[in-house]
Amino acid sequence: MIEMSGKILVTGATGFVGGRLLHALTARGLKVRSLVRSPEKLREGLLPEEEVEIVKGDLLKAETLDRVLEGIEVAYYMVHSMGGRTIGENKVFAERDRSAAGNFVQAADRAGLQRIIYLGGLGETGDKLSKHLASRQEVGEILSSGRAQTTILRAPNIMGAGGAPFEMLRFLVERLPVMVCPRWIETRAQPIDIRDMVDYLLGCLREPATGGLSLDVGGPEILTYRDMMEIYSRVRGLKRIIITVPVLTPRLSTYWVNLVTPVPSGIVNPLVEGLRNEVICRENRIRELIPIKLTSFEQSICNALQEIEKGPGKLISRQSCFLPKS
Repeated sequence: MIEMSGKILVTGATGFVGGRLLHALTARGLKVRSLVRSPEKLREGLLPEEEVEIVKGDLLKAETLDRVLEGIEVAYYMVHSMGGRTIGENKVFAERDRSAAGNFVQAADRAGLQRIIYLGGLGETGDKLSKHLASRQEVGEILSSGRAQTTILRAPNIMGAGGAPFEMLRFLVERLPVMVCPRWIETRAQPIDIRDMVDYLLGCLREPATGGLSLDVGGPEILTYRDMMEIYSRVRGLKRIIITVPVLTPRLSTYWVNLVTPVPSGIVNPLVEGLRNEVICRENRIRELIPIKLTSFEQSICNALQEIEKGPGKLISRQSCFLPKS
């Protein structure tokens, strides 16, 4: 049980990670407040027994934030603007993220907020870093500029049912017996299971030594995107042929993925641009601060398929995701 004297604020609670974090916090009996622009959308996703204080606000409207942060001890910052329906909608996402983070840290200082836990992204700094990943790092710097102790978790692809990285992988492999892929499928990454990611987020709340640190988080394996496709194929018992070609630009790759999968191009485009960057942990301090048993990529795929088949909260069985018994 995590003991807290004040309330916990979750921003981005209607998102893939934020929603699961919200469920995990309420399951532990913690007092949770959620900042949302559309309260009804969040209420529809809550379980009957969950008690969450829902406050309407907008990070881009600074005047709405003082009331949101009143009485808050720790805030999870889980918001980023990537996610428009089209590529054109993402042209100004970095500026929106910059403004939102600036508004939040100023309001946090006025409210005397003690801690911020921010979910950012992996990726080495430099001119070759994608705009999406560079924006994630900039937001972390802005949040760290205030008086609250800020913990930054630099995360890679987070795998789970409903998340864009998993859904892109699932629909590509399920629908294409022969995949003609861009060269970025040879880029290495360190994907992490959504349950492990939530455990790390909860662990930061429990472990004060994480305050003020920037920590790399990742799964137990370093894999190329080709590896991920092949593992998914093996789990599902599918035979797939993967061919790489050098001519698919990020924009063409986006249209290709958008044609095959239901993920909107506005989400696909920044993800695809980021795939040219390796997202691998530079250090593993978090494994000592928050020791958990990390989920293998194969089991993560199994978990996601089970959730799609049975629904959230059901027991995971290896048989359900077409894996042979060990």
